[in-house]
Amino acid sequence: MDKNCSSNSFNSMKRLAFSEPFMSQRRKVVSGFSLGLGASLLFLTLLFLNTSLIPPKVQVFLQGSGSAISNSSSSSVYSWSFSIRTKHPFASSSVANNNDASLTVSSPQRDEERIEETRGVNASSQGLNKNTRFANFTVGGENATLNSSEVQQFPLKSNGENVTLVTEIGNFTDNRVVKDVDFAANATVSSSSSDVKMEGRFSLNDENCDIYDGMWVRDDSKPYYPLGSCPLIDRDFDCHLNGRPDSDYVKWKWQPHKCDIPSLNATNFLERLRGQRLVFVGDSLNRNMWESMVCILRQSVKDKKRVFEISGRHEFKKKGVYAFRFEDYNCSVDFVSSPFIVRESTFKGINGSFETLRLDLMDQTTTVYHDADIIVFNTGHWWTHEKTSKGEDYYQEGNHVYPRLKVLDAFRRALTTWARWVDKNIDANRTQVVFRGYSNTHFRGGQWNSGGQCHKETEPIYNTTHLKKYPSKMRALDNVIIKMKTPVMYMNISRLTDYRKDGHPSIYRMEYKTEAERAAAELHQDCSHWCLPGVPDTWNELLYASLLKSGRGSWKS
Repeated sequence: MDKNCSSNSFNSMKRLAFSEPFMSQRRKVVSGFSLGLGASLLFLTLLFLNTSLIPPKVQVFLQGSGSAISNSSSSSVYSWSFSIRTKHPFASSSVANNNDASLTVSSPQRDEERIEETRGVNASSQGLNKNTRFANFTVGGENATLNSSEVQQFPLKSNGENVTLVTEIGNFTDNRVVKDVDFAANATVSSSSSDVKMEGRFSLNDENCDIYDGMWVRDDSKPYYPLGSCPLIDRDFDCHLNGRPDSDYVKWKWQPHKCDIPSLNATNFLERLRGQRLVFVGDSLNRNMWESMVCILRQSVKDKKRVFEISGRHEFKKKGVYAFRFEDYNCSVDFVSSPFIVRESTFKGINGSFETLRLDLMDQTTTVYHDADIIVFNTGHWWTHEKTSKGEDYYQEGNHVYPRLKVLDAFRRALTTWARWVDKNIDANRTQVVFRGYSNTHFRGGQWNSGGQCHKETEPIYNTTHLKKYPSKMRALDNVIIKMKTPVMYMNISRLTDYRKDGHPSIYRMEYKTEAERAAAELHQDCSHWCLPGVPDTWNELLYASLLKSGRGSWKS
């Protein structure tokens, strides 16, 4: 059914409701018989209007590429975007395979009214490809039902207005009435079976919007910076230049279930960061995120020479401190290496000196970033190494070295030290404190130092039952943050990251001159860090959304 057909259908409804005799201003001289006949027709017409117009009519369109809803001056048409999601946790933002559909319901009624009844509704197959079959939809007073015997490859839209997930072939019924829809006029239908749940799509600023509760959506648009285009990336993270043969790992976008997040507008980010410092503090995973941010922002700058490493311009590079300056915006994006956040030290014992970790003291790098405008902290991966996880004669507080201390207890003590320092030294009116959560690893058959592998992973995890539980270290962080007086923005990226077993450098950390070198690399793979472009770009997209949502300082709307 083409666009004209859909439009004619809508116009025919208008002609039924407002027939020409009632709209005409012309007067005619008629006979008595004609008057009698006219009165009878008038009575029948009024009776018809009474039965057909009181319940609001709803017209449903199966929305494809380029589809449109006909509008008229005589009625106010508004729509909800419906999507139906099954057990499959992934969807496509372009064309999905075999099981994707988008449904829009438009109704000439006021916002405070609700959908009560629909009659004679058929879906139009506008803008669909040759493999598409159109379906019939019915929305009743207590039911919204999708009936389809064959629905294949429906085009999907992933923009600010309509975000569509996926649907299976079959029958779905929702037994709820849509009402009080005053948030962006969107609604979502989600389902893991034939029992459909209708949910509203909230704005980013709504308290019900959890940007970390969502799914990865297939997205064939270009990444924020092209593969191999950013010379600032550590070679260890530049999987494309190191010969990774596939590129699907950059074709996924994170989509929250109940709301939408904006794409990271690099120019807007730099304008808001003008005259300020953004500092990433933590381990090499935060370096991963920092390099991603620098590359995203640099891509928007026309004159790339105006973006440079500060250490290359008359300034001494401090140990473990790296900074890129964006000259046109008088701002910098820095990385401070502090893998534990607390201080690595030595202790002089009876049998000589040995390394310890001071759980009661912050790392000495705090003087570098305490006055930054945005600080993104992280720690976690170094707490899994043998020395820290074993916890024997390693953890120190004051002059006491614990003969044995569980790693989770030590981690909790370190976080308490960090929280105490933040509350004492950070000006919350100036500085936004962020803590990025734990990034899950995907070693198979061993750990990072015992032959663990991920080099054959080319797709994300699809089955949510294969995801790890919420990290115990992050539960400890939750308990620490809730007691702080300084507001902390927690980036809960653990679950969304856990899906992405396909995004690690694995063996693609360098170019290999021989097959023997490549074979040897399989014994020492990197399944902790991330290829760039890749998953850390999404972290920065979520950081951007979180800063906009906070509305503090230069991040006010």
